[in-house]
Amino acid sequence: MKKQLTLLLSTLALSGSLYAADLKDEISKVLKENPEILYQVIQENPAEFMAVLQVAAKQAQQQEAITKRIQEQKEFEAAFSNPLKPQIRKDEAIRGSKKAPLVLVEYSDFQCPYCQRGYNTVMELMKKYDGKIQFVYKHLPLDFHESAMPTAHYYEALRMQNNALAFKFHDAVFKDITKLKQGEPYLKQLAQQTGADMKLLAKTLEDREDEIHTRIQQDIDEARKFGMTGTPGFVLNGIPLRGAYPIAQFENVIK
Repeated sequence: MKKQLTLLLSTLALSGSLYAADLKDEISKVLKENPEILYQVIQENPAEFMAVLQVAAKQAQQQEAITKRIQEQKEFEAAFSNPLKPQIRKDEAIRGSKKAPLVLVEYSDFQCPYCQRGYNTVMELMKKYDGKIQFVYKHLPLDFHESAMPTAHYYEALRMQNNALAFKFHDAVFKDITKLKQGEPYLKQLAQQTGADMKLLAKTLEDREDEIHTRIQQDIDEARKFGMTGTPGFVLNGIPLRGAYPIAQFENVIK
């Protein structure tokens, strides 16, 4: 069969009677009818085959990345004409000045390592644009992170006591998210360290559980409406940034 393919290629090359498309069709026909030819070639040249496969895979990845960047750039430019409008509630915990011209909203998962990276970027932005930026933390706990939802409940219960307590807790969690695996005892420890009223916290978590869950679900629904399927997701003055981008990407929006 291998000789049949070689003979076909030689004949076609010498005759010059077929166009490139016809040549491709003929070769494809032979291989479909005799797949053992291809198997034999691969078995006899495994190293060469793997090299070709790796190059093809790399090229496919590069093309996919280019396509993704082009699509993201189109969405980015379109967002300036049709900015997103996150709901800022009257009782929202806001870090920074409420009158600041830059409004950064994050949809996040307390147990997500990329959100930990996003936290560091947010803190950089708060420092660099001090007095010019306000930050709102919203929830998007992912199903496969067991501690994400309970931690979100603690954050909201602390917010009901005091916004400053909620952000102290938020910061403490993101200092080392691996410890969330310790469960509720760790959450209680962090809450106590923030200076929370622990009796009030326990009562809030129990008596206002449905209210807290509804609020978190509202954040989740809003994030999904904005196309945030993973975490973290950001909206900066209506412009979406989906992913743990470095500070330069946020500065690009600001400029």
